[in-house]
Amino acid sequence: MLLISASVFSQESKEVKFSVSGYMETFYSNDFQNSNTEKKISFMYNYNRQNEFNINIVLLRTKVAFENGYASLALHSGTYVEDNYANEKIKNVSEAFLGLYLDKDKKQTIEAGIMPSYIGFETANSSSNLTLTRSILGENSPYFMTGVKYNYSPFSKWSFSTLLTNGWQRINKSNKKSLPSFGSQIAYKPSGNSMLNWSVFIGDESIATDLRTRYFSNLYYDFKWKNKFRSIAGFDFGLQKNIEGKGYSNWFSPVFITQYAINYQWQTAVRGEYYQDLNNVVIASAKEFKTFGISLNFDYLPNSKMKIRTEARLFNSKETVFLRNESAATSNFFTTISCSYEF
Repeated sequence: MLLISASVFSQESKEVKFSVSGYMETFYSNDFQNSNTEKKISFMYNYNRQNEFNINIVLLRTKVAFENGYASLALHSGTYVEDNYANEKIKNVSEAFLGLYLDKDKKQTIEAGIMPSYIGFETANSSSNLTLTRSILGENSPYFMTGVKYNYSPFSKWSFSTLLTNGWQRINKSNKKSLPSFGSQIAYKPSGNSMLNWSVFIGDESIATDLRTRYFSNLYYDFKWKNKFRSIAGFDFGLQKNIEGKGYSNWFSPVFITQYAINYQWQTAVRGEYYQDLNNVVIASAKEFKTFGISLNFDYLPNSKMKIRTEARLFNSKETVFLRNESAATSNFFTTISCSYEF
């Protein structure tokens, strides 16, 4: 079917379209409770260097399109890469995928390779997020996926996707016995100011030498209101089969973020969130993880390409899952400042 669709679809233009874009972000972060550690918090994978200036990410992307095919290649480096690609053989490739339009109206596409994750509303590119740092649920869900993705947009307001991937944020399979993971995404845009998105993941996760089935759902609503306000309400829920017994462990996280544009150069945002992982399926901790979080952002935009951001963030847990000068603590407070430029 795919071969037939590709053969009957011909573009009017025979011109090769080529584009280059880039992104770079520097940062400084300070955890006031642990001034002597190299990293701040184990379950955070961005801006996680303590009391030092560093590069979170520098990225260069190239896109090529010709007739009914296209390709994207992006290379990256920085502390984000060190923390999120530590177990991968291919570390410095952010994107590397090929795409094919399956019909003349471009309503159907198929893509294959290393792709950005279809899960969540926050990306590795901080300037496109409402807050400087990612939410706990965003930090502990995939940044990228490797596999095959089919996209279908039958109407202007609806789009559907299905995926077969190597697993939960994997380039290389850690266990060759695992089957391809399944993913799906449904997006509904009732207007240009709002979007409802539901993403699902089902796959085997490698636990030591064994495999455990994981079920995961990400639901969020993104909407702009009263011109200067934009809000996102999200909810993650996951299940994973226990190592022992027939039962399942679960984790979940609600989050709500609101951004206010003071004027064309200044923005502010506030976030409230909760993350619960009692059996430490996703977040490694010696105790039950039940943590509330709140953050406050102020952003300055000198021009349309550059953004300077500051954020103060507080976590509070029912258990002593944090450290304060090498002693167990129930809370953690840190600040982060970043400067980004994209072209």
